[in-house]
Amino acid sequence: MKLFILFSIAAVPLAFAQGNREIIRLGKISAYSNPLEVKLRLSAAENPGVFDVRKEKYTLLVPAGVAENTRCGLFVWINASNAPTIPRAWDAVLAKHKLIFIGAHNSGNPRNVFDRFRLAIEAAVKLKQRYNVDPKRVYISGFSGGGRCASVLGVSYPDVFSGAMPFMGVNFHKDVTAPSGKQFRLNYIPHRELLAIAKKESRYVLVTGTKDFNRINTQAVFTQGFKKEKFANAFYLEVPQLAHTLPGAVWLEKGIRLLEGDKPLTSPRQ
Repeated sequence: MKLFILFSIAAVPLAFAQGNREIIRLGKISAYSNPLEVKLRLSAAENPGVFDVRKEKYTLLVPAGVAENTRCGLFVWINASNAPTIPRAWDAVLAKHKLIFIGAHNSGNPRNVFDRFRLAIEAAVKLKQRYNVDPKRVYISGFSGGGRCASVLGVSYPDVFSGAMPFMGVNFHKDVTAPSGKQFRLNYIPHRELLAIAKKESRYVLVTGTKDFNRINTQAVFTQGFKKEKFANAFYLEVPQLAHTLPGAVWLEKGIRLLEGDKPLTSPRQ
């Protein structure tokens, strides 16, 4: 498969305080976000358009104890709103697993979807250049519409993200049908060679709640999508009594353990 990955970029210096959220900017755009590259990976009919990541802001959270030479992972976040917020209670879980958090500002549902994709891609690419990142521990995640974006990137960019954990929103590359007969249509088509890598090597944890209005969608994508299409490592987490909002830290912990190949703390369907 011929892709438009033509060059690499020098590491970008980042100023930060460990254990605190810092606002940063990233450097020159990488080849992974080249419009032709994005269009190829998603089989997009639309033109992704011009994108300059140097004008964008990110929130970075480096856990205390994670230095430049510390072997660590990445947790790249796409929110539904324009602020890249996560529950404060999640910080300790990310620190426990030595996961650096980064989320773009102005990357919510109103933003052009190709920009949202590229903001996340660039965060992963640049931080992998700056830190001693384990390529098997680079996760893309997000909430609601951001979760849908994360699910697309997790399949279309398996060479950038080793796993995806979408919360309360997930897309798939084929039509899926719920037991009620409701159909959820595909909205992207990944390159077949990248899809083969994703099916074999990547890990996916789909998170919903019993009261989440996207629950039926998530169930259908899990059973009629990931499982039916034989993705080797796909998991489903349903949080009791949770509506369309983010769960507590214990559920983040369960999801991360599944992404990292550990046994869940309890049954994944609890």
